[in-house]
Amino acid sequence: MKKFMNSSETLLRESLSGFAQCHRDIVALDREFRFVSRRQSTRGKVALVSGGGSGHEPLHTGFVGRGMLDAACPGQVFTSPTPDQMVAAAEVVETGAGVLFIVKNYAGDVMNFALAAEMCGARAETIVIDDDVAVESSAQGGGRRGVAGTVVVEKVVGAAAEAGADLGALKRLGAAVNGATRSMGVALTSCTVPAVGKPTFDIADDEMEVGVGIHGEPGRRRVALMPAGEIAEELVRTIVDDLDLRPGSEVLLMVNGLGATPLLELHVMYDAASRQLAGRGLDVRRSLVGNYVTSLDMAGCSVTVTVLNDDLTALWDAPVHTAALRWGV
Repeated sequence: MKKFMNSSETLLRESLSGFAQCHRDIVALDREFRFVSRRQSTRGKVALVSGGGSGHEPLHTGFVGRGMLDAACPGQVFTSPTPDQMVAAAEVVETGAGVLFIVKNYAGDVMNFALAAEMCGARAETIVIDDDVAVESSAQGGGRRGVAGTVVVEKVVGAAAEAGADLGALKRLGAAVNGATRSMGVALTSCTVPAVGKPTFDIADDEMEVGVGIHGEPGRRRVALMPAGEIAEELVRTIVDDLDLRPGSEVLLMVNGLGATPLLELHVMYDAASRQLAGRGLDVRRSLVGNYVTSLDMAGCSVTVTVLNDDLTALWDAPVHTAALRWGV
């Protein structure tokens, strides 16, 4: 294992310190409770708080700022943050309109955010993101995982919060966006957790894992490596079938890198995925390509499709100013 670090024990603390210094015009770091908060908040706005295990950067810290999150609570690598982190973050950024927790559907995250919401009382609500169609049945384990669709939910709900929507409206909007969003990923290599020091799973040079999770969880199956067009066809077909999309639907297409895949290849996948959508009569109105929800050093990508309407498109287009997303400002 070769990584730029001093030790696995200090990796998160030192990374957060570097992130906060680099983006000190946008965020502030609470070193005691280890969360990142928006430096300039708006009084009377519903506060959005998210978080999860580190190793998925820029999720979630990179999305703190105007038009998205008010705070993000990172845990250790692939480990949920604690309820006291979440409560402390909520207390800092809540300005009288309540707090909305945005949670990926993993057992530790859901449990700890539920405890935090209970401790915050009536002023807190929660959205759970479960966009991963690789988990074929919601009855499988804890249900579908929350993956790259989390970015879409945080952006759209963040724009609505910035515009003054109340807590109940934001919860309903988040649930609607989650329901209109599906994702599926594929891995070419494993990731390596620093504290473990070896790959999470073994995979041959000529193999790929279809439907992999962002912590290296097994996918639907292990198969021989396929050309990009064939990979995109399977991912898009699975997503479109699950959404039950009809020709003429307008969509957002996101191709997300899992950490070690260069933009050269991600844009090849976008080209292939957009062709698949067009071939099904679907209109790609908005796009996003890059590393947004990663899995440390995993080579691979995911495809996310969100069904759009005029209101969701306007919220997506609304100004955003964070470390990882920035437009309209």
